[in-house]
Amino acid sequence: MIKIQVVLALLCLNLCLGQNNKHNNLPKIAIAGLAIESSTFSPALTREEAFHARVGEKVFSYYPFLAKDSLNRKRANWIPTLRGHALPGGVVTREAYESLVKKTLKMLKKGLPYDGLFFDIHGAMSVVGMDDPEGDFIARVRDVVGYETLISTSMDLHGNVSKKLARHSDLITCYRMAPHEDAIESKKRAVDNLLERLEKGLGKPKYKAWIPVPILLPGEMTSTRIEPGKSMYAAVAPAANQKGIVDAAIWIGYAWADEPRNHAVVMVTGDDENKVTNTAETLANIFWNVRSEFEFVAPVATFTESINKAIDSKKQPYIISDMGDNPTAGGAGDVTWTLTELLKRSEFATNQGPSVIYASIPAPSLVAKAIKTGVGNTISGVAGAHIDSRFAPPVQLTGVVKAIHFGDKHAEVEVVLQVGSIQVILTKKRKPYHKEIDFTRLNLNPRKTNIVIVKIGYLVPELYNMRADWIMALTPGGVDQNLKRLGHKRIIRPMYPLDKAMERPSLKAQLIPLSGAIQQ
Repeated sequence: MIKIQVVLALLCLNLCLGQNNKHNNLPKIAIAGLAIESSTFSPALTREEAFHARVGEKVFSYYPFLAKDSLNRKRANWIPTLRGHALPGGVVTREAYESLVKKTLKMLKKGLPYDGLFFDIHGAMSVVGMDDPEGDFIARVRDVVGYETLISTSMDLHGNVSKKLARHSDLITCYRMAPHEDAIESKKRAVDNLLERLEKGLGKPKYKAWIPVPILLPGEMTSTRIEPGKSMYAAVAPAANQKGIVDAAIWIGYAWADEPRNHAVVMVTGDDENKVTNTAETLANIFWNVRSEFEFVAPVATFTESINKAIDSKKQPYIISDMGDNPTAGGAGDVTWTLTELLKRSEFATNQGPSVIYASIPAPSLVAKAIKTGVGNTISGVAGAHIDSRFAPPVQLTGVVKAIHFGDKHAEVEVVLQVGSIQVILTKKRKPYHKEIDFTRLNLNPRKTNIVIVKIGYLVPELYNMRADWIMALTPGGVDQNLKRLGHKRIIRPMYPLDKAMERPSLKAQLIPLSGAIQQ
C-alpha cells in the first residue's frame, strides 16, 4: 500500500513538473503602447488623463483576440504593462508623455526578460519639443528589453514610420482599410506574426525594406472605399502572403502635423532579400503612379453650398461632414465657425424650419446651466472657441433644453439645446458622434432628421450606412482639408501635391539594419 502511494505521488509530481515546464516553455510577451493623432495646426494640448491609460490585466480589454479563453491567450505568457488611447487632438504635453512612458518602462523592467513585445501605437503622436515621439518611445523600450526581444509594431495607416521606428521594430504592420474596419484584425496580425516567429524559432526577419514616398494626402482623399486607394491596398495582402515575406504595409502618413517624418512610407519585412526589396519597390511605385488620381471620397463643397444642397434635397438624413474641426483627426472640436454660419440662415430661425442636428460643440458653462435649470426650460449662454478661437468667437445660444445625458466617456455630460429648428448638442468636453446610439440616447432620431451635421471627415460605417445623401464641407480648423491653407514649413520638400511639378523621386528600397545591430 505504501509503495502504491509513493508511485502515485511520484506520478503526480512528474505531471506537475511537466505542466510547469510546458508553461515555462511558452514565449513571454509584453504589451505596451500609446496611441493618438496630434494636429500641430491646432492650439489644443493633450494631457495625460486624455489617454485613459489601462494597466495590467485591463489592457487585455482592448483585444478580443486575447480574451481569457482565446487560443492566442494560451499561446504565451502575456505581461500587459500600460496601453493608452486618446481621442485625436492637439500636441501632447511633454509632462504627459514623459509620465506615461516612464510608467511603461518601470512596468517593463519588473517583468524582464521577454521573448517578444507587442508595441501597439497609432504613429501620429506629436509631443511638445519632439519630432518623433514613437521613435523615441520604442528606442527607450529597447534600452529596457534589450535587442534580443522581438518587437512587433501595430499601427494606423495614417501613422508615420520614421527610420528610427523602423530600425527598432522587428515586425511591423498597419491597417489596410480606411475607414479602419480592420483595426482589430490588423492588431491580431501583428500578434500572430510575433507568435509564429517565436514558436517556430525563426527569430528576427532578416530583411526590412523601408521606402519614404514624398506624398502627403488627407485621409479623406485616400479612402479604400474608392479608387485608386481600393486597388492600391488590395495589392498589400497578396504581397504579404508571398513565401519569404512576413508582412507588407503602406502608410498614407498624417497630413495635419508639420514634422520631417510626415509623408507616406512603404515597408516590407521578410527573410528573402530579393522579394522583400522588390515587393517594397513595387508597392511604392504603385502609390506614386496613381498619386494624381486620388480625390475626395464624397462630393466636396463650401459650407454655404453644402447647406443649400441639403435644404434642396428630399433625402433624409442628408449628412454634412464639418471636416475642418474633426475631433477624430486631431481638431480641437470647439471651432464655432460652422455653427455661427448655420445660425445666420433664416431657414432655421423657427422650429418650423427643416430639422437639423448639429454634433457638437463643447460648452461647459452652458451645460452646467442646463443641469441647474433642467429639461424643458430656456437658457442662454456662450459655447465653443475656448481653445480654438482663430476662425470665430464663442457663439451666443438661446434655446430650450431638450435632453441631458450623464456619463459619456469623452463628453462626460451632453445637453441637447433646441435653437429654432436646430438641435445643438452641447458637451462638457469634446466628443465625436459616430454611432446611432450617440444620438438616440439623447432622444434624437437622426434617420428622421432632414440635415445632420457632424464634425467628421469621411463617414464611419454606421453613419455611412445611415446616410440618404452626404457631402463633405470644406470648413476651417486644425485639420483643414485644404493643406495649402495650413502652411507646412518643416516637412521634407518637394512633397506631392504641395509641389505638383516635382520630379519623380527615387523609390529604391533602403534596407534597415536588424535591431540587434543598433547601439545607441
